[in-house]
Amino acid sequence: MATIKDIATKAGVSIATVSRVLNHDETLNAQEETKQKIFEIAEELEYEVRTQKKRRKKMKVGVFYSYSPEEELQDPYYLCIRLAIEKKLEKEGHIKQIVKPDDKPEVLSGIDGVICTGTFTKKMIESIEKWECPVVFIDADPNHKKFDSIVVDYNQAVEEIVSYLVECGHTKIGMIGCRGVNQNGEEILDTRMQCFQDSLMKRGLYHPEYTKFGDYYAKYGYRLLKELYNERNMPTALFVANDSMAAGSYRAAYELGLKIPDDISIIGFNDIPTAKYMVPPLTTVRLYMEFMGEYAVKLLEERIVQGREICVKVSIPTKLYVRDSVKTVK
Repeated sequence: MATIKDIATKAGVSIATVSRVLNHDETLNAQEETKQKIFEIAEELEYEVRTQKKRRKKMKVGVFYSYSPEEELQDPYYLCIRLAIEKKLEKEGHIKQIVKPDDKPEVLSGIDGVICTGTFTKKMIESIEKWECPVVFIDADPNHKKFDSIVVDYNQAVEEIVSYLVECGHTKIGMIGCRGVNQNGEEILDTRMQCFQDSLMKRGLYHPEYTKFGDYYAKYGYRLLKELYNERNMPTALFVANDSMAAGSYRAAYELGLKIPDDISIIGFNDIPTAKYMVPPLTTVRLYMEFMGEYAVKLLEERIVQGREICVKVSIPTKLYVRDSVKTVK
């Protein structure tokens, strides 16, 4: 393949002159016959002009995490998402700025777009709607006409869990999930718990006495399994809202003298790194947290750099990892 140097040698001019001519540099002071000669030689040598890569716009991205650092440590799910967002922003050379719904306009000045992750009250959403920039929500879809969103296909994930437990012969299936009231008095109900209840009901297997609710922390998995035991409402299989709560349930089972999975089968959710090292290794659902964080940055780039105007909602599938915490019953 011919090079600029080859053309320069044959034309008897400098490499810089050839480069500027081929790139149509209008500031170049050269005779027209010289320019014509360079183009003719380039065509003769079948030189292919390389188009220069456009410099990508570097964005100033606001990030809003609705949870505290302490809450993040209690549930590694959001930690993984946050790290993925920040790693992708750094890789692309974008500037990160922490923002909050109650920030004054001057704080948000210069922000090109915002990525929000966590759980959000109506008041938070109302404040975010006033931001005059593109917004991407992770694990939430407050308004698909105004915001981009990345959500987990909880219905598919839960249906796979229930189908697996039923295939293993379980009919006494319980759940430990999250339901509470936030600081504004709004009820918080875990979507996957609603899907789980619906899936059991359509099979005629829903028993409210096997259901307990708490927060997404290990201590609630511990406490609520003990409550089921003390109330003599022990299911043979238990779906727990996340792996941190499942770890707490493991501890409670150990203290109660229950063997997993012989006395009770347990399935978690999130597939945190330590899940496969629990004893026995925890059967759980893999969420692609790193992908969700990275893709949020991509969606923001599409809106800001490429000018996409239509909002999109991306639904991420999950995968059930079967390990040793579930037993087949006869």
